This record gives sequence, C-alpha cells and structure tokens, in this order.
Amino acid sequence: MYYYAEPLAKLIEELAKLPGIGPKTAQRLAFFILNRTSQESRGLAEAILAAKEKIGYCEICSNLTDVSPCPTCTDSGRDRSLICVVEQPQDVIAFEKTREFKGLYHVLHGAISPMDGIGPEELKIKELLARLDGVAETIIATNPNVEGEATALYLARLLKPLGVKVTRIARGLPMGGDLEYADELTLLKALEGRREL
Repeated sequence: MYYYAEPLAKLIEELAKLPGIGPKTAQRLAFFILNRTSQESRGLAEAILAAKEKIGYCEICSNLTDVSPCPTCTDSGRDRSLICVVEQPQDVIAFEKTREFKGLYHVLHGAISPMDGIGPEELKIKELLARLDGVAETIIATNPNVEGEATALYLARLLKPLGVKVTRIARGLPMGGDLEYADELTLLKALEGRREL
C-alpha cells in the first residue's frame, strides 16, 4: 500500500536511524522539515555536513573538536597534573557544566564490553598512557554499569603500577532523590562513598 512518496519515505527511514527516534517521531520530524522553507532545510543539511566534515578528535585528549589540540588542552589555566577519564565526549560537557573541575580530560570513546566485541584495544587507552608524564592523579569517571566498572578496574590495574594515583567518582543518590526509590546497589555505593561533614 502506498503511504509516502519515495523521497519522504527515505527521509523517515534515515531519521529513524537516529538514537531515541522511533518511526512515529521520525515521521513527525520529516513532516516538520518538509514544512520549513527550502532555505531552512538547506541550513539543516549544511550544518550536518559541516559538523561531519570539520569535527575530529583532539590529538591529545581524543575529545571532539574543530581545532586540534582542543581549547581545553591548550588552556594554560588547567591543572595538568589531573586527568578525568570519561567514556564519551558528552561526559566532558557534563563535567564542564559544573564549572568545578579544573583539570584535563581524556575521552575513551566507549567502555570495555566483551558482549559487544569491544576490548581495551578499541578504546583510546594507548593515547591515555602516552600522556601520563607529570600526571599525579587520574579520576576514572566511567558510567556506573557493568561496562563502566570493567573499564574502571582495567584502567586502575594498568595505571597504579605506573605511580599514578587512581580515583573513582563517587556514586550514590541524586540530589532531590528519595531513599525509598533507590535500589540496593545505589544505596550500598552511597554508603561506601560517604564523607565526613
């Protein structure tokens, strides 16, 4: 049965490939794009192409950037003895929004996941090891899931013998959260990560 013209069907199909976008949302987005002016649609297409062509990895921290080294790595006000290791570029943004972390970052671009065929060699671990000269502490800020924990343990075993202090971000209850809704593991990690007031 005929529902969409072929170009519209292709647009919906491509939009549905985006993470978190199901068929209905893809359809809504496609119709939204079609209802924009040609200039607005062209602007969206050009922005996508420009991002794809101009964004690459920082030669130092592996974060996404349009200049390499990135502005964070070249910032002389950053504490170069402290590196926060994260899984994805989005994690850097989350830390930067706190305006509290003044060290450097290293983006792994994933986490160890044998089920998905992702081992240490698929991550930016060699690049991390190459930049440890003068680093006193690495903060492992991988996600608190099985893959993130496996990655954190692997990195700790790799870095500690090199004389680098390895710490892990605390885990526990979110601000505004209720104890009754927290699972046992979250409560356990909150207890383990407690600090003196």
